[in-house]
Amino acid sequence: MLSKKCKYAIHALVHMAKEPEKKFLIKDISEACNIPKKFLEAILLELKRAGVLGSKQGKGGGYFLRQDPATVNLAEVLRMFDGTIALVSCAAHKFYEPCTECEDEATCSLHHAFLEIRMATVEMLKNETLEGLAKKELKMKAKKKAKA
Repeated sequence: MLSKKCKYAIHALVHMAKEPEKKFLIKDISEACNIPKKFLEAILLELKRAGVLGSKQGKGGGYFLRQDPATVNLAEVLRMFDGTIALVSCAAHKFYEPCTECEDEATCSLHHAFLEIRMATVEMLKNETLEGLAKKELKMKAKKKAKA
């Protein structure tokens, strides 16, 4: 499961990706995404340190996307906040650790199964960009509004 921190980061980034040229105040993102303000401050700071966001102080300031929303994918964000994407450490890419129970990783069916699952999951997460998620959300909201 995603941590709340990661989930909130994704919501905030998708919100910002809807208007990528705009500067956003913390309180506005907090209200729009229903994220506690103090928690959001820490998340935005981490995203700034990672180079995904920038910030400007003073009048007309706020947080803004430093990267094109079409290039920021969910795999990046998930790794930034939650670390590994793999379900078992021996299938992790960046956080690999051998299993203590496994006699031979090369012939371990569990290792190979979870490796395939990780690779498929990473591929799917890489295909989901902030831009794509923002467009999907706007489209779904428009569809819902049309039905009402």
